[in-house]
Amino acid sequence: MSQRRTRKKAVSYLSHEGTGEARRSRRQHGYERPKLAAVVLAAGEGTRMMSSTPKPLHRLCGRPMVMWVLDALSGLELTRVVVVVGHGSTRMTKALAEARAPLVEVVEQPVQLGTGDALSVALTAFNDDDGEGDDVVVLPGDAPLLLPATLVQLVEAHRSSGAAATLLTARLEDPRGYGRVVRSRDGRVAGIVEDVDATSEERELNEVGTSIYVFRRSVLAPALRRLSPDNAQGEYYLTDVVAVLHDAGYPVTSMVVPDPVEASGVNDRAQLAKAEAVLRSRLNERWMRAGVNMVDPERTYLDWTVELAPDVTIFPGTVLQGGTRVASGAELGPNTHLVGCTVGPRAVVRSASADQADIGEDASVGPWVWLPPGTVVEPGAVVRPVGGAFGPEGAFGAEGEGPGGTVL
Repeated sequence: MSQRRTRKKAVSYLSHEGTGEARRSRRQHGYERPKLAAVVLAAGEGTRMMSSTPKPLHRLCGRPMVMWVLDALSGLELTRVVVVVGHGSTRMTKALAEARAPLVEVVEQPVQLGTGDALSVALTAFNDDDGEGDDVVVLPGDAPLLLPATLVQLVEAHRSSGAAATLLTARLEDPRGYGRVVRSRDGRVAGIVEDVDATSEERELNEVGTSIYVFRRSVLAPALRRLSPDNAQGEYYLTDVVAVLHDAGYPVTSMVVPDPVEASGVNDRAQLAKAEAVLRSRLNERWMRAGVNMVDPERTYLDWTVELAPDVTIFPGTVLQGGTRVASGAELGPNTHLVGCTVGPRAVVRSASADQADIGEDASVGPWVWLPPGTVVEPGAVVRPVGGAFGPEGAFGAEGEGPGGTVL
């Protein structure tokens, strides 16, 4: 902590050279459009998850949470994306590398001293000669429900206002646990007070910060150096940058998120399940609009990697995972679980479980059948249980029988 204090002592006053008026003047005289970068803060331990897995790597619809966050950036023209890792940094770095996310650079925060410190670490990836008029989008690694269109609107609002910072906020009926947005008498954003540090009067406020921001780069680093860990957590809060900028005379604006659900964070298993339900609903609606028939969407569970053709019918209790591909006219369920399988046209799979199986066209599988990895069901074949057996004892049955005590 002494290192942080030494660094803070070297800070002078914030410069106003990058005001919105100056930036508009530069653009009017032919200067290029400001560049835009993004920073994802994914270094926290996530102790409330009660897990050895880093929180951003917990899966939602078969995909690490942090990848859904990166998807939210897809509507922006970005020059770079910096992901700050800390707890479980090796696993995080490996997962991001395997996902081959475009433009992503990984920076490690060795000691978790708060979100303000994490952003300071992220800025070490930027060149000092980057344009002072450039902007930075900052968002947490545990906000998987954020939509690309909302970030596009936030950046547009920020640039049209000429503000030094623009916050995405939400109005909640129950704001407990969230930092409250405090405004000055003229209605401008004056700061964010964390729930644990808020007064009883401030806790009555229902507008909360979402930990999603757009900052003007030229003022961000100096503002971060003025942060102090003088708070209940003893950390450098990124939220305190808002008050630093306001007190220095910079305009800070906000945009209220259209749907508060978008900004919901994931801090424990209950919130993880709620987030998955929202993402699952979005995925199911997308497939139904693409011609897939779901008898009961609320009881249909699809990974984001699943591929479905038009005119597929899915009955309740069906779980499709691991890149399962289903051709047109196939019927799945009820109570069917397929992992990494291929299902041919017009095939019927009922009350069955299969892993890495290839089910041919017009085949009929089930009920009460398990197909182990490598099983190939020929076109038109019928697979049914033998003698009530459901799982294999390690080998094929008698002549004419297939794996899992089934008849092909």
